[in-house]
Amino acid sequence: MSSVQRQLSQLLGAWRWKRRAEYSLYSATGIHCRSFCSPPSGPGAQLEEAIEIHKKKLFLWFSHLPQEEKQFGGYFSPETMHVDPLILERNAEEKAGLLTSPLQTQTPSSGHVTVEQLFETTDAWSEGRGLNVLLYGAVGTGKSTVVRKLVLDWCAGTTLTHFKLLVPFSCEDLGQLSKAVSLRDLVGRKYLHLKKHPLLSGEGNQARDVLFLFNGMEKMKLDFRIGATELCSDPNEVLPPGVVVVNLLRKYLLPEASVLVTTRLSALDRIPQKYVTRYAQICGFNDPDRQRAYFTSRLMQQTGETTHNNEAHGLVELLYLNLQRESQLAAACFLPSYCWLTCATLHFLHFTDAKAPIRTLTGIYTSFLRLNFGGEVLGTGTGTNVANQGQHNSLMLYVVRTVGKLAFDGVTNKRTSFSEEELEQWIGGKTKTDEELRQLAMFRTDVLDFFLAPCVESFKHLPEDPSKVDQRRYVFAVPAMQEYLAALYVVLGENKSALEKMTKQVSVAIGQASEDVSAIFNILSKFIPLRIFAVFNLLKLFPKLYEKISIKNQGRIARTMTAEMFRTEDRYNEDVLDQVEQSLLGVHGPEPQQISEAQPFELYPIFMGGLLHYGNRVLLQQLGCSIQSTTVAQITHALRKYLVKELSQPQPPEELMDLLLLLYEFQNPRLTAEVLASIRSIRLTNVRMTSLKCFVLSSVLSCTPASYRLEELDLSSCLLTQHMLPMLWPAFRHTFKLNLQFNSLGPESCILLRDLLLDPESCIRSLQLCDNTLLESGASTLLEAFPENQSLTHLSLMHTGLGDRGAQELAERLQQHKGLQELNVAYNNIGDRAAMTLVDACREHPSIHTVHLYLNPLTDVGKQSLYVRGDPKSHTGRRVKVLASVTEGSDLCEDWHPILSVIQKNISSWDRQRVKEQLKVFLRDLEWGRQQQQSFWKRLHFRRVEKGVRQTLRMLEKDTIPPSSGKSSTRR
Repeated sequence: MSSVQRQLSQLLGAWRWKRRAEYSLYSATGIHCRSFCSPPSGPGAQLEEAIEIHKKKLFLWFSHLPQEEKQFGGYFSPETMHVDPLILERNAEEKAGLLTSPLQTQTPSSGHVTVEQLFETTDAWSEGRGLNVLLYGAVGTGKSTVVRKLVLDWCAGTTLTHFKLLVPFSCEDLGQLSKAVSLRDLVGRKYLHLKKHPLLSGEGNQARDVLFLFNGMEKMKLDFRIGATELCSDPNEVLPPGVVVVNLLRKYLLPEASVLVTTRLSALDRIPQKYVTRYAQICGFNDPDRQRAYFTSRLMQQTGETTHNNEAHGLVELLYLNLQRESQLAAACFLPSYCWLTCATLHFLHFTDAKAPIRTLTGIYTSFLRLNFGGEVLGTGTGTNVANQGQHNSLMLYVVRTVGKLAFDGVTNKRTSFSEEELEQWIGGKTKTDEELRQLAMFRTDVLDFFLAPCVESFKHLPEDPSKVDQRRYVFAVPAMQEYLAALYVVLGENKSALEKMTKQVSVAIGQASEDVSAIFNILSKFIPLRIFAVFNLLKLFPKLYEKISIKNQGRIARTMTAEMFRTEDRYNEDVLDQVEQSLLGVHGPEPQQISEAQPFELYPIFMGGLLHYGNRVLLQQLGCSIQSTTVAQITHALRKYLVKELSQPQPPEELMDLLLLLYEFQNPRLTAEVLASIRSIRLTNVRMTSLKCFVLSSVLSCTPASYRLEELDLSSCLLTQHMLPMLWPAFRHTFKLNLQFNSLGPESCILLRDLLLDPESCIRSLQLCDNTLLESGASTLLEAFPENQSLTHLSLMHTGLGDRGAQELAERLQQHKGLQELNVAYNNIGDRAAMTLVDACREHPSIHTVHLYLNPLTDVGKQSLYVRGDPKSHTGRRVKVLASVTEGSDLCEDWHPILSVIQKNISSWDRQRVKEQLKVFLRDLEWGRQQQQSFWKRLHFRRVEKGVRQTLRMLEKDTIPPSSGKSSTRR
């Protein structure tokens, strides 16, 4: 042990010598160092360190974005997405004036100010006393956002730098505290590093460097009466939290400190005027330029991809044009909250990514309400202790029972605007007690304008006669909000009659009591005859009877959803997602043709389905709106039956797209699989596909079993691009016949299509790629799948730009695929030699029976040679049908009708001059063939075909599109 101790003492001595050498070195050079772990040398340094710690922690806390912001993909931060709303300083006389209409231009009595300017000294300021600033605004104007940005800027040292300490509090948290506490302990409880900080000691005038921030004062009970709230000047005295805040505002407690309070309009009078130095009103985004700046900060911050940035730039420009027209959207975006909703919806519609978390339109609206009303209760205007409020006082539930009832009435009667009398009828209702009157007054002041806005058209044409002012109409701030609230009103069961609601309450009470009563009488029945107690057994039947009534009611909800989804008058409207986009961006160009005169409410049933999703039910539970799991199960069971019944009838493409969206919003894989089991083909022809719609289609089909197969998936004329194909991959694997005609697919798209054909789980039998610019390179890539793929039997490459080289390569590779039966290479600029090579290869192929070669620049000799080559060389050989013209020599081609039909369908997308030339060649062939016929009936048949060709030619010369065109004439 002695040797070990000796080694330790030598090491200790060497360490001490090194320390002395380092100290002497630093002293000689004039450099002084301090150990990393050593405490600050003086009290001033300790205070500075505590404040720095405070700034770092505040920055971390206030930089945290709510869950709702993460749906944008994580590209945002509070610094990059903030746009200052308009803040106006108000005189004491002006403070009671509510917000004017966003469409009414007026010159404010005072200019725009910043929060920092509000704390500049004024003539009314007295030496030694801090400023009390009251910042107020309606719901959704941006109070919380301004507070968050203010705290972050103070932490960064860019604003309010004359305050050494900023202490923010949430009045909602303070209102829940039941234990008395001193000011210093209150600060130390929330900010441990500030415990016993000298700036809060009350000594001298140190508190002049402190700013207290109380956010959401309407959620706290403050009483400024002397008899109710004692005076206090000691920051160490223990008092209820409300009393502490009152004394800070009275300037009895830390009079040198400044205070910033934010509140809603209804709570302005809770602080007496003599205790407020300055009033300031947040007025939201009062001009399109502020709104455009907000949209730019949100939508332009994508992944950095050029394609997304260009699309985002186009969206911002369309939004700005719509705002400049003083549209209804401009009135809604007066509130920054609706700017958030607009950006969230557009981000959902245009930037949905398969890698991002699943989002739904219903989820966006539910999150929007949670952001603005999460944890809110309905106070009475006199201060309410949040901790003592029950679920029945949920502000969101009050919204559903009033504004939701109005929305439901509008949807039922197909109305979107309401008069002031109707608002009074539905919102005011039959108010009875003083408490209800106070709640109604607060609701009208703070919340009602958040959901309803003056109708733009009626506001522009206000009558000059004040007696006719009742003609003003009101609409929901955004049209979809009416359908969402109406759906929530129904799903929550608020549309039940008074008898149904009373029956439920009686059933629950009897159900709870009958168990106890039955237990007691089961004991007594051993001594008294059972017949006396038979009546009590009826009590057990009542809950079961109510359960049957309840199931019938939920079936009625499911029937309503199905009926609204498949309304006959809405069958040919644009799909719901396009309608939502048009409500935000406006319609540029000709107005879409509306078949139905009544206002369509096609989002209403989709929202009803989305609200039944578990994730939305959890958010609604936090808002005080509970949807029971039994209700969901009953509605789902009935909905399955009604949907399957409706799908037994053919549905237009737009209706099918809406159905897919309903199943996607529902997020119920079992229901989705059972409904799709009754569908064997999905035809979405002419539906303008976007990345979102592709994701919806693939998500829905992914819910089906691996063995599920569609007979046909028709995505022709859907404006598909190569960037959308990866999102459609799961859908492609569930179909036998894939139709991708008339889209915008290029050569790069063939890489994915090749991989699809090579996928062992894919079973595509027919692939139609007509009218896509695949070119020779794309076709070459696609043909690489021939050696391994054995499922493909029909391949259409009509009008894809193959040319002679593409046709020759196709001929070389045909023998690698033994299962192909029909090949369409019409209208591909293929000459005689390449066509003959291809036909020869087809004749040698074991299974190909038809080749389409019409509308190619073939000579008469070439056509005749092709027909000869199509015939077998021997009696045992196999004949290949070659479709090169409407005639075969001097006889009519038996497939002349399909050829003309294909031409008529595709006139709108093909080169019309080229088609005219081909039709004239057909006429020449028909006239020559007719002249060679001796039979009267054959000549008559030739004239019939000539008539069809001439009719098609006249359509081209008159520049008219036939009704059977493959593309919609209303495509914008």
